[in-house]
Amino acid sequence: MMQIRAVLVMLLLTLVSLVLIPVQWLALKADWPIKRDLPLLWHRIATRLVGIRIRQIGAPATSRPLLIAANHASWVDIAVLGSLMPLSFIAKSEVASWPVFGLFAKLQRSVFVDRARRNHTGKVADKIAERITDGDVMVLFAEGTSNDGNGVLPFRSALLGAATRALADGHTVCVQPLSIAYTALQGLPMGRQFRPHVAWYGDMELAGHLWGVFCDGALDVTVTWGHPVSVDPDLDRKALTGRLEREVREMTVAALTGRPWPEPERAREPEGA
Repeated sequence: MMQIRAVLVMLLLTLVSLVLIPVQWLALKADWPIKRDLPLLWHRIATRLVGIRIRQIGAPATSRPLLIAANHASWVDIAVLGSLMPLSFIAKSEVASWPVFGLFAKLQRSVFVDRARRNHTGKVADKIAERITDGDVMVLFAEGTSNDGNGVLPFRSALLGAATRALADGHTVCVQPLSIAYTALQGLPMGRQFRPHVAWYGDMELAGHLWGVFCDGALDVTVTWGHPVSVDPDLDRKALTGRLEREVREMTVAALTGRPWPEPERAREPEGA
C-alpha cells in the first residue's frame, strides 16, 4: 500500500512539474515577477502530497536585505523551507549537475559555490550580496554539508561575508538564524535512531532515500526562526558565525527535546551583533 502511495505521489508531482517548469523557464527568461512565486507553489504542493507537516516557531524577519543561516539535514529541507516563503538557496556546485534536482535548483535561481576553489568564494559572496540587495531572500546552509539530523555541525564563516559586502550600497543587512528539526514520523516521536530515515548525509544513495520518504510520508518538522542580527561595517564575521551557530544549535536541541523556545532570558537580548 505504501509503495502504491509513493507511485501516486511521484506521478502527481511529475504532472505538476510538467505544467510549472515551462512557465518558470519563461518567467526567468522574461524576468517576470512570478519567478519568485512559482517555486513556492511547487514546494507547497510537494509537501502536502508527501505528507510533511510543518510547525513554525517565530517568524522570518520583514526587513530586507535578508540572509538566512540554517542547519542542514536532508534534501527535504529544500521543500520545507521553499514552501514557507519565496526564497533561493546557496548550493554546492555539484548540485547543478544532478539529474532533476539540478534542474529544480536552477529554476529556483540558486547560487552555486565551488568550495574547492578558494578564489570562487569571494565571487559567490559578491553574487549573493547582489541578490539580497535586489530583494531576494537567500538561504545559506552554514554547516557546508548535511548531517544526521540529531545535532548541528560547526558553521563556516566564508559566505557570511556576503552580508557585509551588501553594506556597500548603504543598506542595513539582516542575517537570521533558522533551525530545521525532524521530530515525528507517522505521528510518533522519531528518536535519534530513526532520524536518519529523513536525514540524507554521507554516502547515502539519493534515489533509495527519496523512495523511502515518499513511501512513509507523514513527517513532522519544526522550523524555528531565531533572532535577526543587524550587520554593520565593523562586524567580526567569525563572531557572527559563532553566535548564529550557538542559536541554531540551541533551537534545534529545543525542538528535538520538546522544550519551549525562545527561552525568556534569550528573548530579551539586543539584536545588534
